[in-house]
Amino acid sequence: MAPRIHPTAIVSPGAELADGVEVGPFSVIEDKVVIGEGTFIDSHVTIKSHTTVGRSNKILSYASIGAEPQDLTYRGEETELIIGDENSIHEFVTFHRGSAKGGGVTRVGSRGMFMAYVHIAHDCQVGDQVVMANGATLSGHVIVEDWASISGMSPIHQFVRIGTHSYVGAMCGVTKDVPPYCLVAGYRAELHGLNSVGLKRRGFGSETMAGLKQAYRTLFRNSGTTMVNNLVEVEQSLGQVPEVQYLVDFIRSTQRGICR
Repeated sequence: MAPRIHPTAIVSPGAELADGVEVGPFSVIEDKVVIGEGTFIDSHVTIKSHTTVGRSNKILSYASIGAEPQDLTYRGEETELIIGDENSIHEFVTFHRGSAKGGGVTRVGSRGMFMAYVHIAHDCQVGDQVVMANGATLSGHVIVEDWASISGMSPIHQFVRIGTHSYVGAMCGVTKDVPPYCLVAGYRAELHGLNSVGLKRRGFGSETMAGLKQAYRTLFRNSGTTMVNNLVEVEQSLGQVPEVQYLVDFIRSTQRGICR
């Protein structure tokens, strides 16, 4: 089925729209945009040049996708925004292209939900199945791993990593890395245990849950020794659990430090 484009929409001849794409009233799609099969674009959406959108996405009114990075060093380089499949991108969301100094590409994975007023800045790398609630904001160069959830009005500092299956509470300023499988909350993000509800909903088994709970106690509640020693202890006793080993590796590789 050929693309359906409302008469009031403006679509550049240099844009590539796959079969089944629908473009609503007063939307603007610039040159060098690629949009995958079955994507729905509501009214008053702007999609800027050098943006690739996968299949079966839903982009709602007043979203601005692929604008140039808000970076003082940007000099008009042809950087990119690449979005995966089956995302729900809500009203007034803004995704920006990468910057030359940050690798040139902002990436958003598949099957995510990005609620109203979410912002993803230049050079961010966002995984699959990510949920960002209203007004959540990523500064530049942030990494958000698969299945992470970021609650409303929570700003994430530049270069922070949000670990897989983690949960960031509402109005929570995050300036350090959030460990995978964990929950942070508070005005300045502090650890509040495992993301137990989320992990159970996603089918994590009893052995994995027990291993993560023991690892959490050793890593974050054992104040009698150093984190280096705690990591060694956890790896030796629980390293056979893949999720525990990933948690250990994540902490060891941190550049900004871990929320505590």
